[in-house]
Amino acid sequence: MTDAADEAFAEYFRARRDAVRRTAYLLCGDWHRADDHAQAAFVALHRHWRRIRDKEGLDAWMRRTLVRSVVDESRRPWRREKAPLTQVPDPPVADRADAIVTREALVAGLRSVPSKQRAVLVLRYFEGLDVAETAAAMGCSTGTVKSQTAHGLAALRAALGDALDDLRTA
Repeated sequence: MTDAADEAFAEYFRARRDAVRRTAYLLCGDWHRADDHAQAAFVALHRHWRRIRDKEGLDAWMRRTLVRSVVDESRRPWRREKAPLTQVPDPPVADRADAIVTREALVAGLRSVPSKQRAVLVLRYFEGLDVAETAAAMGCSTGTVKSQTAHGLAALRAALGDALDDLRTA
């Protein structure tokens, strides 16, 4: 790559690395695996940097690469095990106890949702994409996004009901 291309990539990396890592965490539920997925996505982007003509679409390209990486990994037999929930930094809020309980319940609930449904929920509700953008990021139809959203929300509601009940009794 030329110096200008390297600098453009480095600038994009500096601007987006934290957001990509957070999205990866929401998709897989583990900070270490999120780092691996984010790194793999940035390596793929660097490999294709010269050929990408639409620099405005880089975020969409990264989301799609990230989702594919997480979903593909979840299909591997050795990844079907559930990893223990990792610690997340405390949010800067007045009542941290409620925020931590809520966040832990949400992350635990997301981890119990199947990977494709979890990817749809993260893209739709955390990344703020609409149905068409989510379909483009996942490489599927809008109907699939809608059905996966409905099934994912139902699974998340069921998981959150169980997780919140467990937290209340603890």
